[in-house]
Amino acid sequence: MRQTLIAIVENRPGVLNRVASLFRRRNFNIDSLNVGRTEDPDVSRMTIVVDSNQADARKVEANLYKLVNVIDVQDVTGQEAILRELALIKVSASPDKRGEVLSLVNIFRAEVVDVKADAMIVQLTADESRVDSLIELLRPVGILEIVRTGHVAMMRGINEGKRYTRWADADEEDYYTNGHHLAGD
Repeated sequence: MRQTLIAIVENRPGVLNRVASLFRRRNFNIDSLNVGRTEDPDVSRMTIVVDSNQADARKVEANLYKLVNVIDVQDVTGQEAILRELALIKVSASPDKRGEVLSLVNIFRAEVVDVKADAMIVQLTADESRVDSLIELLRPVGILEIVRTGHVAMMRGINEGKRYTRWADADEEDYYTNGHHLAGD
């Protein structure tokens, strides 16, 4: 089973390396990992998809909290969340195949972002199954190259994902004032 976690971390050098090393040491397979700044330039948001079961997701969260630079971790698996992926797909596009590619682009509400004499690059932002479907339909045309970002996720409304740690219900100020995030509790 795949679990989708959102980790809010300090935007500092080495944080990504520490998170990836933690997964390596614990033998968790990262299916996808996205990192980007948030509305606060001192904070980054990681969307981590791991191949695990429910118990393993709890272990991953607990281990993430052991890292000093981790501020918050939420499990959004099965929650009311929006999950999206960006895919760039380069296809062989001789003039006689362009109409077929453009038809698929329109059906999937994708867009052509580059056209050359012998190839086109299609961009699609959608959920994983929609990206997979477009890729399968473009295969007969001739896929030359694919790059996918993996998931980014955000909870709908003002909801938050699940938190499994014993500090999940603690007042945020109390949590940081008492140094629990530094102690790895």
